[in-house]
Formats: sequence, C-alpha cells, structure tokens
Amino acid sequence: MGNNKSGIVSKEILEDLKLNTKFTETEISQWYDNFKKQCPTGRISKEEFERIYEKFFPESDAQTYAQHVFRSFDTNDDGTLDFKEYIIALHMTSTGKTTRKLEWAFSLFDVDKNGYITKSEVKEICAAIFKLIPKDELSALPSDENTAEKRADKLWTFFDKGDNDRVAEGEFIQGVMDNEDALRLIQYTPLK
Repeated sequence: MGNNKSGIVSKEILEDLKLNTKFTETEISQWYDNFKKQCPTGRISKEEFERIYEKFFPESDAQTYAQHVFRSFDTNDDGTLDFKEYIIALHMTSTGKTTRKLEWAFSLFDVDKNGYITKSEVKEICAAIFKLIPKDELSALPSDENTAEKRADKLWTFFDKGDNDRVAEGEFIQGVMDNEDALRLIQYTPLK
C-alpha cells in the first residue's frame, strides 16, 4: 500500500481516506508513518493483530474476538490488513457515526459474510465477546446475561425473529438503534 520507496502514502489512497474518514491529510500521513514503523511489510497478519488486541484485554481471552474483528476488517479477504483497511477500521470503530459503527458491527456478526445474521452467528460472536469479560466482572452481570448463550438469546429477541430466521443489515441496525440494551449487548465495555 502506498509508495513504499518514499515512505509516503500514495495520493490515491490519501484522497480515498480523506473522503471516507474524518481524518485530515496530516493525521493520515502520521498514521501511515507509524503504521510503516510497526509493520514494515505494509501489512498486519492475523497473528500480529491478535497480539495487538490481546494487549487491550490482558485479563481476558481476546483471541477469538480478535479473529472475528480481523475478519470484519480484512475486506479483500487476503488474510492481512493493509494501511487502507487499517485506517477505515480505526475510523469506523472510533470516530465514525453510529450507523457506520453498526454497519461494522453487522459485518462482525455476519460470520459467513452472506449478508445476513443467524442466531448461531449471534451465539458465536456473543461467546467471543463473553470471553473478553474478566472473571471478576461476570458476577455483576444480570441473570439473563450471565452466560454467552443467555446474552445471545436476549439479543436475538430484539430482532423479533424465530430461531431459524435471519436478520438483514438494515434490520440489525434498526433493531440495535431502537434498543439501548441491544446496543450494550453487541459490545463489551470494561468497567475499569
């Protein structure tokens, strides 16, 4: 990605990122310099991403969740994150609008990338989210959310679907936006 010989991000990528994120040209250039220092190849492997993610959740098992996050960010399915994918992901998860964040959340839950979410996919992601919760915080969870399966069941009820039905992206976004509990259930926010 970018012009590897000069160490600067290409004009094409720079313009695309300025158009699709809230980052300025200066910010993108600074991110690129840092990215190249951390990833001289210009790519982050899934294993490197998992190691980075585990640093954010040292008291938890973050590997499974990191794998799902990586899959959702690896938009070209090449098994690595390039600079553009990295910046788009950073934007969507940190500064993007709620709708954009929910579009990303949908891609996280759409494990098989078929454009729909099933209850089994919700269970898979809720199980990964649940592993992020430190053991000392589990006892503080409400009784209808204190296991990954209960959390998934509760989330699924917000979409008013049967166990074998599926949820499209628009339904997912609307269902989560219409209910604060659903929004809370699709993520983990550390208490500390």
